[in-house]
Amino acid sequence: MQYNWSRYLRLILAGITGTTLLGWYFGVPLYGLLTGLTVYLWWTLLQARRLYQWLGNPSASDEPPQSIGMWGHIFDSLHKLHQSHLSKQDTLRSRINRVQDSTNSMREGVIMTNTRGEMEWWNDAAEYLLGFRRSTDRGQYIHNLIRSPAFKTYFEARNYAEPLELNSPAKPHIHLEFQINQFGDDDRLIVAKDVTRLFQLEQMRRDFIGNVSHEMRTPLTVISGYLETLIDHVEELPPKWRRAIHTMQTQSSRMEALITDLILLSKIETGEHTADQVPTDVEVMLNQIRNDAKALSGEKGHQIDIQITEHRLLKGDGNQLRSAFSNLIFNAVKYTPAGGQITVIWGTNRDGAHLTVKDTGIGIDPVHIPRLTERFYRADPSRHQGTGGTGLGLAIVKHVLINHDGHLEIQSNLGEGSRFICHFPYERLVERAPENTSS
Repeated sequence: MQYNWSRYLRLILAGITGTTLLGWYFGVPLYGLLTGLTVYLWWTLLQARRLYQWLGNPSASDEPPQSIGMWGHIFDSLHKLHQSHLSKQDTLRSRINRVQDSTNSMREGVIMTNTRGEMEWWNDAAEYLLGFRRSTDRGQYIHNLIRSPAFKTYFEARNYAEPLELNSPAKPHIHLEFQINQFGDDDRLIVAKDVTRLFQLEQMRRDFIGNVSHEMRTPLTVISGYLETLIDHVEELPPKWRRAIHTMQTQSSRMEALITDLILLSKIETGEHTADQVPTDVEVMLNQIRNDAKALSGEKGHQIDIQITEHRLLKGDGNQLRSAFSNLIFNAVKYTPAGGQITVIWGTNRDGAHLTVKDTGIGIDPVHIPRLTERFYRADPSRHQGTGGTGLGLAIVKHVLINHDGHLEIQSNLGEGSRFICHFPYERLVERAPENTSS
């Protein structure tokens, strides 16, 4: 409501004028003027004192002090502003409580930290999953409560594209997946999800595949041995059995290759043989793989070119790296028409070290690329019938690169060939030891 300031000023002037005229009547107009000003000043200070006392304890009374004129308008306006503030505060508090209640109903643990990692709030699920205590843990650094070097590294890296999986520090039998989101002034919202069941199912799958593969290897070896014996004496068999024996021998070889790849993939996934971090000469390895690829190409006459621009060694597991590189190069041979060009490039740039396998083969529809590294996934099953592939090659490549802090990039279009690029961080490169020239 707009206050009538002109009316208020007229009242003040009228009062002062009246006291001045009264003084004039008694022959002392100056005293009359001073008396009017003194009375107005006293009344103003009295209202200011009442305002100060009320603002000092505004919740003591729901009603503002009673006054008239400008001061009455000030009291009423401040009272309305205070009531509006209280109403908005209640609304915000209600919304915050609703958000906290809804978050507490979640099965996932939710933790809020500031930019330094100090814990500000967490829900009930976080208390259960991680063992936090509201009475003592508020304000603590989260990596002091989740004592894992992997979590601290993940938290401080500020690269949260992929989640982190760890066992709960309070309940080791619970397997958790951590996902961190940044908001505000570099604050963090951490979500801890119980993935124990999925982890156990995945572990069971790996154990099952590993155990079945090992169990199948022995009888299949026996069958393959007898088939080889029959192949050596195939001329002594009736003609109607010869084709069957050759077909059985071909399928037996495919089964052996499949079991070998399953066992290798199982070892890579479960972390076996990952401790062998030794410098590997990629140039020598690629030349050896090229000789094998030429033998695989045979009469198809593929042109296989090796280009080396980086002569430092790559630190890692040599057997795993050989398996990954050979899978990519052999795939290029299998899916490139006779006489095609296959180029293998090993080099570095500002992003790290890279192995590129480029071919002029049949290419892949880009819609299939995101799923190519899945086990047994085939972009077009009809194309794979004559290649003898197991469908596990790219899955092996993917997990080998993960074990070596790298990743696989695939570029391809139908009819335009394919490009597979293995990316490694710079930290994986080591200098060659100086050659001993002493005689």
